[in-house]
Amino acid sequence: MARAQLRTLGAAGVRARAAARRLVHRLRSGRSARVVPELAARRPRHRYARAAGLLAVTVLGAWLGLLTVGNVHKPVGPMDTTMTLRPSAVGGTRINVPPLGALDLESHYAPLRLDVDVTQLDPDRVGYLVDDPKRLSGLQDQVTDDVAAGTRDLAVRSCVAVVFGATALALAVYRRPRRALAAGGLALALLAASGASAAATWNPKAVLEPRFSGLLAGAPSLVGNARSIASDFDVYQRELARLVTNVTKLYDAVSTLPTFAADPTTIRVLHVSDIHLNPAAWAIIESLVEQYEIDVVIDTGDTMDHGTAAENAFLDPAAELGAPYVWVRGNHDSQTTQDYLAALDNVHVLDDGEVTEVAGLRVAGMGDPQFTPDRSVVAEGDPAERAAGRELAHRLLTAQRAGDPVDIAVAHNPVLAEQVDGTVPLALAGHVHHRKQRDLPGGTRLMVEGSTGGGGLRAVEGEVPEEVNASVLYIGQETRQLQAWDEITLGGLGLTSAEVVRHLVDDPLPAPGPSPTASPTPTGTGTPSPTGSPTGSPTGSPTGDPALSPPGSPAREPSAVP
Repeated sequence: MARAQLRTLGAAGVRARAAARRLVHRLRSGRSARVVPELAARRPRHRYARAAGLLAVTVLGAWLGLLTVGNVHKPVGPMDTTMTLRPSAVGGTRINVPPLGALDLESHYAPLRLDVDVTQLDPDRVGYLVDDPKRLSGLQDQVTDDVAAGTRDLAVRSCVAVVFGATALALAVYRRPRRALAAGGLALALLAASGASAAATWNPKAVLEPRFSGLLAGAPSLVGNARSIASDFDVYQRELARLVTNVTKLYDAVSTLPTFAADPTTIRVLHVSDIHLNPAAWAIIESLVEQYEIDVVIDTGDTMDHGTAAENAFLDPAAELGAPYVWVRGNHDSQTTQDYLAALDNVHVLDDGEVTEVAGLRVAGMGDPQFTPDRSVVAEGDPAERAAGRELAHRLLTAQRAGDPVDIAVAHNPVLAEQVDGTVPLALAGHVHHRKQRDLPGGTRLMVEGSTGGGGLRAVEGEVPEEVNASVLYIGQETRQLQAWDEITLGGLGLTSAEVVRHLVDDPLPAPGPSPTASPTPTGTGTPSPTGSPTGSPTGSPTGDPALSPPGSPAREPSAVP
C-alpha cells in the first residue's frame, strides 16, 4: 500500500511539473492572457517605456558628447575658428564674429546647427595678406580648402563624440554593456540621419540672404550684393571668401589697438549723441551695450529732430537697451520730449544741475536752454549757452564743497559744457556732429561726440553720408577717472565700413584751438561735409549764424548748424 501511495505522489509531481512548464511557455509566447491577463497587458507598455528611456539617454548622452569634445579648432584664412555642431530644431549655420555680431544662414534643415566662432585673427597672417593686396586674390581657394578640411575633421570628431557620450551615459544609467553599445549605435545612426537630412536640404544660396545681428546688422556689405550673380556653389565659395577678406581688413585695424586690460570693476560708459530720429541708431546702441558689456549709456541730446509729440514713440527703445540710459536735452529736443523720456523705465533725465548716481557714477547735467525748432522764439546764441553753463558750474561747485563731487558733467552744446571747467574731471557734449577731445585750462577734459544717428534726416543732404559715431569710455571704479576710450566709427548710411580706434588717457591730445562755439539757429539745418563736419550756409543767410564761426573767422566762412 505504501508503494501505491508513493507512485500516486510521483505521478502528481510529474503532472505539476508539466503544468508549470506549460505555464512558463504560455507566458513567454504571449498566450498567458487567459492565465495572467494583467501581466500580458503590462508587457507592451514596459517595452515602449524601455525603448523611450533608451532613446532619451542616447540623445542626452550624444548632446553632452558634442558639448564636451564635439568641436574642432581650425584656421580659415587668417582667422582662427572653432567649429561645433549643436542640437537645433531648424538647423542652419551661425557665424559668430565678436565683438561685431553674427550672421545666420539658412544653409540646411536638420536637427543640428553648425556654429563657427571666430576666436581671433593671427596678426602675422593678417599682415601677410593686407600688406600685399595681390595675395587676397588667392584667398578664395584657401578659405574653401580650410572650410572643407574643418568640416571633415568636425564630422569625424562629432561621430566619436556622440558615440562616446551616449555609450558612457547609458553604461552609467543601465550598468549593462549591451544597453550601452545599443545606445552608442543608435547615437551614430541618429547623427548619420541628421547628416543625410542636412545634405539633402543643403542650400548654397543661403549666403546671399544672411540675417545679421549685432553691429553686422547694419553692414550687409561685408558679404556683398551677390543677387546678380548666378546662384550655384561657386557663388557660395566666392561670397564666403569675400566675407573673410572684408572681416580680415576690419580686424587688421582692430588688432592695432593699444594694449589696455580693463579691470573687471572698470565702469564702461557708452557716449552717444545727435541721433536725430535715425531708427538704425537704436540697433547699433543695443549691440554696443551687449558686445562691450556697457554699464551706462549717456546721450548728450538731439535725439529728436522737431521735438513734437508725434515723434515720442521713437524714444521707446531707450527703456530696453540693457543698461541705464542717461539723457540731457538738446536744442532739437522739446520739453515734451523730456517729459516723455522721464516717464520711461530705466531712463534718467538730467536737467537744472541735479545730481544722479548711476552705475556707481555721480552725473549731473543741464538741458539746452534753446529749442531751435520753435520759430516763435529768436535764438539767443552763445550767451544763453554760457549762462546755463555757469549755472551748472555753480551746482557742481556746491556739490563739491558738500563733499559729494560729481564725476561727469553732461550737456548738449560744447559752449555750455566749457563753463564747468575746473569743477569736474570729465565733461561730455555733442551738437557739432564731429568728435573732438581737449583738456580745458582748469583741468576738465571735454569730450565732444559725433552723430550716432549719422546726421539723421540730414544724412542724405551731402555728397557723402555722415559717419555714425559712438565712444566707449573706461572709468576706474575707485578713482572715478577716465582710463581709456574706444572711438567707434561706422561709415555713413550704408555702414560700409567699421573702425575702432583706442586711445589711452596718457596719449597726447591735439593742441587746443579756438573754442568750438556752436549756437543753434532757428532752422537748425546743415549739410554734412565729406569729412563728417557739418557745414551750413554762409553767414548772413537765413540758415547761418555768425556765432558759429570761430573768433576771427571771415564772415564768408561756413558755420556749423547741426
